[in-house]
Amino acid sequence: MTLSVGDITGLLALILSAYAVWTTARFNKRQLALVASQEALNEQQIKQGKSADEEARRADLGVSFVKVSSNSWRFKVFNRGKAPARHVTIEFIEGGDTFIASDVSAKFPLEILEPQQGVELVAAVHMGTRPKHIVNLRWSDDSKADNEKTLYPTL
Repeated sequence: MTLSVGDITGLLALILSAYAVWTTARFNKRQLALVASQEALNEQQIKQGKSADEEARRADLGVSFVKVSSNSWRFKVFNRGKAPARHVTIEFIEGGDTFIASDVSAKFPLEILEPQQGVELVAAVHMGTRPKHIVNLRWSDDSKADNEKTLYPTL
């Protein structure tokens, strides 16, 4: 059996064709992996965008005791969120006797507490004052009408 020039050319064409098919299949596999990763990245970016939008619509209220001078204390209610808090109410579950009732009733319910804004109450701290208090805050913001948070500020 002798190989002619045509047989050799045909064999080379077959080998080259098989290599081209293999290379194309490998390229298509990589392309599909790239498309899948791009879809996953797009989904993640959409989720982050929704999360950022939701965060921008939320108020985040907190409380803390602030020492003004050696014998003077204030109790600060503040909004560290990105949206205003409306109709803010405060309930002292434990430790309400530390605060002056007329000061609390004059300031709460608070109509609006803007982001990075706070309101202070006079705190009557003495040797017999309990170190831990329990405070319940309720408010409305752009994300939800009835938010509630229980906090445990300490001296």
